[in-house]
Amino acid sequence: MFDFDNLREIWSTMKKNKLRTFLTGFSVAWGIFMLIILLSAGNGLGNGIAHNFRNMAENMVTCFPRYTTLPYKGFQPNRRIEFTERDIRAIKRNHPEADLISPVNYLSDTLSFNGEYMTIDMQAVYPDYASIRYLPIHAGNGRFINDVDLAQRRKVIVITPRMSGVLFRDSVPPLGQYVKLGNLMFLVIGIYRDDDRGMDAPAFIPFTTGQMLFDGGYRIRRISFTLKGVDTEKEADAFEERFRAYMAHRHQFDPADKNAIGLWNTGNEFRMWRNMTNGIALFIWIIGIGTLMAGIVGVSNIMLITVRERTREFGIRKAIGAKPSSILRLIIVESVLVTAVFGYIGMVSGIGLTELINHFMEMAEAASAGGGNPGENVSIFRNPTVNLNIVLSATGLLVAAGVLAGYFPARKAVKIPAIEAIRTE
Repeated sequence: MFDFDNLREIWSTMKKNKLRTFLTGFSVAWGIFMLIILLSAGNGLGNGIAHNFRNMAENMVTCFPRYTTLPYKGFQPNRRIEFTERDIRAIKRNHPEADLISPVNYLSDTLSFNGEYMTIDMQAVYPDYASIRYLPIHAGNGRFINDVDLAQRRKVIVITPRMSGVLFRDSVPPLGQYVKLGNLMFLVIGIYRDDDRGMDAPAFIPFTTGQMLFDGGYRIRRISFTLKGVDTEKEADAFEERFRAYMAHRHQFDPADKNAIGLWNTGNEFRMWRNMTNGIALFIWIIGIGTLMAGIVGVSNIMLITVRERTREFGIRKAIGAKPSSILRLIIVESVLVTAVFGYIGMVSGIGLTELINHFMEMAEAASAGGGNPGENVSIFRNPTVNLNIVLSATGLLVAAGVLAGYFPARKAVKIPAIEAIRTE
């Protein structure tokens, strides 16, 4: 039976061999520590990229009219292509891949309330645009534009927290107040969350209202829609080719004229970044596993030396009546204690460092929450933490490696006859 005397004996052995114990423990702690640091760095990079793309759907396509550069069926080049709402209906009807869709018109104007003024960007959109561009409105902050606003051409507006702070200064609740946009009064119906806190974050009004009041016609500056069932680069390229051919037929331009309409598919960017982050993650895992293996090799070598040095001690133990199983148990427990304790130290150190870095990054982000320049909140590194299950599994692997590293040479040593073991130098 294992008792306190065995622990005291193990502690005495470790104190006599401080350097050996330290080297064994350092191999374990360093392997775990470096694995955590490497994995957290990879996670931080992936989280930063995902955060920068959080305000758009992974499969969003933006289409905007430009000028032709090729003659076509009697039409001269340099002819401007113009979109209308008929294009919206035609896209939905002829392209089953198109899911959520919204036209976008935009301009800059002055927004004012009770003597407070600011120049803002304004966009006139459909209700679907909130889902296309991920524009969340938390409970208590009103709502986004809906179909009734669109049908009745209501003069309603959805603003950002920055606009609310500048115009109302917490003096009155913004929701339900009328603000002046240009020379017209608009009712504030919602405040959407603006994570970027950039000064160029726009306000939103119903598309039909903006079309009637500002554009003086039925032109559309931009069409945004999401795709369903288009998951690969090959499928995206095929859809783009079909879409260009269809729009070329509708607007009478050469399908080979890439400049006639602009297309931006966020799926391409997401796939590119995903492939890059996956490649980085694979590289980090290879380096991390290599570091872990170096720790395992270090533990194995040191335990092998430990058992070899104690062969004479094992012989004496057997000569005075100790059973081979008790000697094996002593070595295994010593190995488990060293690897577990130092593995825990490495794990706590690694997690503590990553959490400290994450804490300072969150503090810096909170300090800039009051505003800033456009794009100031863009970061390629965010929340550099690591999954605890992975860390515990790696620590357990090193402990198991330490057990095996001590067990096999010790089993070989205890099989040596006592008299031969005593003679071992």
